[in-house]
Amino acid sequence: MTSKQQDIKAFAFKTKAMLLGMEQKVQSAKKRELMYWYLASRGVPKSLHCLCLKLAEEYAVNAMARSCLPPPEHVSRLADTSFNHIVLLTDNVLAASVVISSTVENAANPEKLVFHIVTDKKTYSPMHAWFATNTLKSAVVEVKGLHQYDWSQEVNVGVKQMLEIHHLICSHYYNNLKENDLDYGGEHQNFLEALSPSCLSLMNHLRIYIPELFPELNKIVFLDDDVVVQHDISSLWTLDLNGKIVGAVVDSWCGENCCPGRKYKDYLNFSHPVIPSHLDQDSCAWLSGMNIFDLEAWRRSNITSSYHKWLKLSLNSGFTLWQPGVLPPSLLAFQGHVHPIDPLWQVAGLGYRSSSAGGQILEAAAVLHFNGPAKPWLEIGSPEVRSLWSRHVNFSNSFIQKCRVLH
Repeated sequence: MTSKQQDIKAFAFKTKAMLLGMEQKVQSAKKRELMYWYLASRGVPKSLHCLCLKLAEEYAVNAMARSCLPPPEHVSRLADTSFNHIVLLTDNVLAASVVISSTVENAANPEKLVFHIVTDKKTYSPMHAWFATNTLKSAVVEVKGLHQYDWSQEVNVGVKQMLEIHHLICSHYYNNLKENDLDYGGEHQNFLEALSPSCLSLMNHLRIYIPELFPELNKIVFLDDDVVVQHDISSLWTLDLNGKIVGAVVDSWCGENCCPGRKYKDYLNFSHPVIPSHLDQDSCAWLSGMNIFDLEAWRRSNITSSYHKWLKLSLNSGFTLWQPGVLPPSLLAFQGHVHPIDPLWQVAGLGYRSSSAGGQILEAAAVLHFNGPAKPWLEIGSPEVRSLWSRHVNFSNSFIQKCRVLH
């Protein structure tokens, strides 16, 4: 400045412009890196693809891999309400194996457990082969494909409409997710959920039809395939829901001023007049991933029809009612039907980069939920918490070894 005889004002403006330009480059790099991180979650690891192919081959050539699940002597348990029924909707064989093995390992009475796995047609063979050749000594496992259900025309039409609207919602946000429109750290960061594989997952959306999937059951525990069970959960079936339909973690272990997951305002667009004004946008949204459902109370309610009503309102509003994802329409449909349970039943958010849960909280939690893009079976998964999941993987299994599943 001194040598070129520039005045201080011009120098200040030039310096400020340089700093602003550098800051914009940094923010742009952060935005791209975050988008790539979300995109990485959409891929199926080579090891998981290999595992499914090997198990499908085993199903074709090995009679034991095609044996009945459950064995004929245990079929009566599938509808016996004196047993503890657990439902998984998943197309991930490895993840399902971890959920079930961790639950059985920590159960006080594993012989009381009955697992119901619902999967899609392409995953049915490998899923069946895995649990037919890796039998549990005590618990009962049922594997059923969607192609094996004989639903009514009304349910088929409802499922089709639901999936079409969810696809339109995710496509709307995906197509509008441009770098120039994405404010790093701002509310538009939530649009990245449109990149999440759960946004278009058939198995993820079908949970609203659990009463139709299991017409003979009256109370079930639902587990996502990205959870690990660390303690006995048998007391969930005796939990009094006080007339509510779903038991879920609402309050947080971290105190009054924080939430176990996100707030309502992180999901819903409260500036839209259709969103109920009586909802507190700063209140905590209940956690999915581990829930206890009273299916009898659900059947007496209009939850499923209310869910469809909200989907149609979203369609008619131009997809402006909520952020992309599975949970927002459920928050609205189940409003007033949620019974809060102890916060330590579930600690969530382990699939994101930062989790406020410390070691003692993680150890005390009954269920750990790896919701978020960084699933523990992906390379982008956090090494700090992956071991909590991978210790339940059967690395002695020959297919796991051949496919070199991430340790």
